[in-house]
Amino acid sequence: MQEPEEVFDEAFKRVVEIGNQLVKDEKETEADAWEVADGLLAGAIQFWLFSRQPCGDPRCGDCEPVSTAHGRILALQQLVREFSEESEYFHSPTDSNVGRA
Repeated sequence: MQEPEEVFDEAFKRVVEIGNQLVKDEKETEADAWEVADGLLAGAIQFWLFSRQPCGDPRCGDCEPVSTAHGRILALQQLVREFSEESEYFHSPTDSNVGRA
C-alpha cells in the first residue's frame, strides 16, 4: 500500500503529464493552454468536492470542517492558497509588480 505522500505525488505528477499532453495534442487544433488548465482545474475541483462529502453523522469530528458547502469552499480555498504559494511558478519574472532596475 502506498503512503499518502506517495499517492499525492503520483496524482500531482499525472495531472501535470495530462496537461502537458493535452497542450501538445491541442497545438494542432490551436487550443489554448489556459483552456486546458481551466478544464483540469474544474475537473480537480469537481473530484475534490465529491471526495469531501460529509458522512451524514452530524457529530463526526472528521467531517466537521467540510460539513457545509461554506466549510468545503473555505477548505478548498485554503488548499489552493497553500499549493499556489508552494509552486515554483507562483512568482514570475514578468509579474507586473516586479521591480526593474
